[in-house]
Amino acid sequence: MSEIVVGVDGGGSKTRVMVGTAEGEILATADGPKSAVTPGEAQHSADVIAQLVTQALSEIAQPGAVLPRVLYCGVAGTGRDEERRALHSALDAKEIAEEVIIDSDGFIAMYDAFDDRAGILLVAGTGSIAYGRSPAGEIVRCGGWGPVFGDEGSGGWIGKRALSIVAASSDGREPATALLFPILAATQCEDVEDLIAWASVADARAFASLVPVVFATAAAGDPRANALVTLAAEELVLHVRALSRQLFTDERAAVAVALSGGLMDRGSPLRKRLEQRLKSAVPGAQIRSEEVLPVRGALRAAARRIHLPT
Repeated sequence: MSEIVVGVDGGGSKTRVMVGTAEGEILATADGPKSAVTPGEAQHSADVIAQLVTQALSEIAQPGAVLPRVLYCGVAGTGRDEERRALHSALDAKEIAEEVIIDSDGFIAMYDAFDDRAGILLVAGTGSIAYGRSPAGEIVRCGGWGPVFGDEGSGGWIGKRALSIVAASSDGREPATALLFPILAATQCEDVEDLIAWASVADARAFASLVPVVFATAAAGDPRANALVTLAAEELVLHVRALSRQLFTDERAAVAVALSGGLMDRGSPLRKRLEQRLKSAVPGAQIRSEEVLPVRGALRAAARRIHLPT
């Protein structure tokens, strides 16, 4: 039997596992809860990943009968060496693969979108970040500073600003907005002042849960909701333009651009406005229509690890 490899996409909303052969055949998949690493919680992330890997492996053999050659994990929150090392140690101790590799969740998406070719990947979901690879192979990131003071254009960012619009409208600092009652319903709040308590305990994922309300209200014609979607698109465009200038001379140079993350699904109003704005802001952008699957990129990276010359 060909050597078995496993790819993992560990995000802030869910975790996806893909098992395959070193030759590229996909054998099994499994989806489960989030496994993004937060400081001091690497063991929990490892537990989630290990359980899903075991589940996927059980579909192709008796439990424990197959030991993957490589387990390649792209996990959110591992940008700092401390978290990356902690997760690697926790997974290595579980002995579910001969070799464990921890990488950025953005890098595995890059592998799927471009393999080793040049391009820019924009990821917009609960958070936001962009990665670019130059023709010379240099990889640079833009954004991804987290929900407290970054992640512009993301779901969490949109949700927070929607609450700001509702608050300003309630004060009379802005005109009335149709966002008020749908947001109260989505947060199960009785009154606008109840949003203070709701927001005080909400995380980025909770704020991002308000995005469908914003999109629906914008589609119904509310000016402030529409302005918010447009502003989010503009913020995301800035990520692509910054990397175009840094890695491809300027925004007029031809560059492949891939879009990933929950807010970049086909048909998303945010994606539509982003693509329209890119035409003028980054004239050289050539948007890929193919879906980006980070977990597939992790599987490819795992297979490549086996085929590397020794």
